[in-house]
Amino acid sequence: MAQLQLADGVLNYRIDGPDDAPVLVLSNSLGTDLGMWDSQIPLWSEHLRVLRYDTRGHGASLVTDGPYSIEQLGRDVLALLDALDIRHAHFVGLSMGGLIGQWLGIHAGDRLHSLTLCNTAAKIANDEVWNTRIDTVLKGGQQAMADLRDASIARWFTPGFAQARPEQAQRICQMLAQTSPQGYAANCAAVRDADYREQLSRIQVPTLIVAGSEDVVTTPEHGRFMQANIVGATYAEFPAAHLSNVEIGDAFSHRVLDFLLAR
Repeated sequence: MAQLQLADGVLNYRIDGPDDAPVLVLSNSLGTDLGMWDSQIPLWSEHLRVLRYDTRGHGASLVTDGPYSIEQLGRDVLALLDALDIRHAHFVGLSMGGLIGQWLGIHAGDRLHSLTLCNTAAKIANDEVWNTRIDTVLKGGQQAMADLRDASIARWFTPGFAQARPEQAQRICQMLAQTSPQGYAANCAAVRDADYREQLSRIQVPTLIVAGSEDVVTTPEHGRFMQANIVGATYAEFPAAHLSNVEIGDAFSHRVLDFLLAR
């Protein structure tokens, strides 16, 4: 683990893999931390220099006053790349991380070799959903985060996976319970306010869209919409719910790696 000193706090990150390999940046989902990618690291770090980080408000990274914006979170990524003297990188983001990826593709595509957008959408849910969650978390504090953990298993994983691999499901959901309520609420606002439906056509880098057939948060229809509006984008769908990288594991890792190594 290492930390980058930003103007308002530290950004926690970790690097695995050869120093001279192409760089791959991994961006976590709302309510998780860089550990959500643990299953991918053994394979991906054989071929790539894997840079993963805790998004602002999560894990060991800074928690600042909200609301945040996806632009702000995207600029954190650019600051991290600049500090590490990385001019170009592949980027893989899931859910909120996929929104950050869309912002980077639209506004900083010259920094990207490729873009992989997993279990995400150009617009995720509606204001009422996010405002209710923000209010609940800010009023309920850490207990509200624990309640969200218990409710999230059904959204993040299929029943079959949650029953067959309860230790995996609990490990990931425990990240949510440990997330700062202030940081979580600030990131909920960033997701609430993000809408890239009219800007997707500005993404010009090679793009892979990954969806889960059982994902009720960001559905395959959301994935197909992004594919249709990003020139040349390819699409892959797995029998999974929202955290397809955790649920599918090796098949997810190999499909994304094939895409990355071809770029």
